[in-house]
Amino acid sequence: MLQPIVGMELADIQAALGALPAPPSGFRAMQLYDAVYRQRVTALSQISNLPKPLRERLSREFPIGLPVVERRYESSDGTCRYLLKLADGKTVETVWMPAEDGTGRATICISSQVGCAVDCKFCLTALLGLERQLTAGEIVGQVLLAAGTAPVDRLNIVMMGQGEPLLNLANVLKAARLLMDPAGIGLSPRRITLSTAGIVPKIAELGRAPVRPKLAISLNASTEEQRQALMPITRKYHLKDLMEACRAYPLRTWEKLTFEYVLLRGVNDTDADARRVVQLLARLNAKVNLIALNPGPGIPFETPDPARVASFQEIVRRSLPCFIRKPRGLDVYAACGQLKRMGTGALTQIH
Repeated sequence: MLQPIVGMELADIQAALGALPAPPSGFRAMQLYDAVYRQRVTALSQISNLPKPLRERLSREFPIGLPVVERRYESSDGTCRYLLKLADGKTVETVWMPAEDGTGRATICISSQVGCAVDCKFCLTALLGLERQLTAGEIVGQVLLAAGTAPVDRLNIVMMGQGEPLLNLANVLKAARLLMDPAGIGLSPRRITLSTAGIVPKIAELGRAPVRPKLAISLNASTEEQRQALMPITRKYHLKDLMEACRAYPLRTWEKLTFEYVLLRGVNDTDADARRVVQLLARLNAKVNLIALNPGPGIPFETPDPARVASFQEIVRRSLPCFIRKPRGLDVYAACGQLKRMGTGALTQIH
């Protein structure tokens, strides 16, 4: 299979072009890098500042590597869920969520794996199992496709789609370097967040990376026993060890750790749970995002009442910043925990 351009760093492009007969200069490699990542061309033939013979040769030798939109599901709230086909025929999902304040800002939720192996009991993606890792190019390609020509200062990227990013860390970090390179896509590290179920050794490895997203921890329980029942990964990486890894994590001067907490009716949503969450996070520079369960077929839990969510928030925010995340795209299975390559009779399919 030919190596696609999307996913290559500048040094990779220079090496690839140097392997062709009559290799172009490093300047040509920079032009190609700029066109693909900063200008976001969708075909190598569009790079008008390259000589036509070179464009034709590049088009023969290197696919650009963007995913193909197999289906697009549009929500009544403006959210768009993309089912994307990859080069080997596998599919993965990406979600575009425009802000509702009229500013033109948007959040893109991207996937890091085809499926997921972590098996959280409240998440539809877990029902897929893990099929394979995504390459750095397949991760970046989701952003390029969904963003189109939207300016980078209006975009936020969350690695909260299908998969556990820390189980594909090398490709995720390479994708992060491409997304944050000022000479390329140019996103600020403040605008990219990686969410993990809590792969403890990889949290430390992420913290050592010179270029990295912000870190969010999917907590979802206030005790070890709860977390083991809801998130089997805790049987390997215990809650106590996770909290120690979070305390050791090297936060930059401007950032906080984010803890995400999916509220399940009658399971982890009591006032006592809220007080235990406060105790768990007491020594951390952190904030909490609450997510009332987004339901789906095969998920054996229910969404708590808004009053219960509000009570939980009130207890936590006496000690920590605490926010309720509004669900987006529920009618097209685009909300957090719902990505399972599903159709629905309530949506519009656009091919």
